[in-house]
Amino acid sequence: MPTKKSAPPKAPAPMSSSNDWAKWVYLIGVIVAGLAGAFSSFVSSVQPWLGWLLLLAGILSGVFFLDSSDVGNFAIRFLLLGATAKALDAIPAVGPYFSGFFGGVFSFLMPVGLTLLFMYFWNKYFGSMM
Repeated sequence: MPTKKSAPPKAPAPMSSSNDWAKWVYLIGVIVAGLAGAFSSFVSSVQPWLGWLLLLAGILSGVFFLDSSDVGNFAIRFLLLGATAKALDAIPAVGPYFSGFFGGVFSFLMPVGLTLLFMYFWNKYFGSMM
């Protein structure tokens, strides 16, 4: 009986890439924006500084982490998140917290989406010129 040949072992995936920091900036930005939205009455004293930091984090993650060619799917997810944030406001006991969390994430994803849109058009129309 012929013996089965085993598949050659796969090479291990690289431990880190050059944009791992941007993945963490995106993840931390989503979590911080969601918590700041859910507990907005507690963070009102630091909201101006936090807003600027989240704006910077959104732009950096839009440039270095997310794929600008996937801007259509990102827009659909963005709009669904906004609708979910508004719909959760109707739950009596915990609605404001859930709605605030999703609203904070929605607000964080605005500069991310605008950056992706800008990068998409830049790569499409001006990227081939350089």
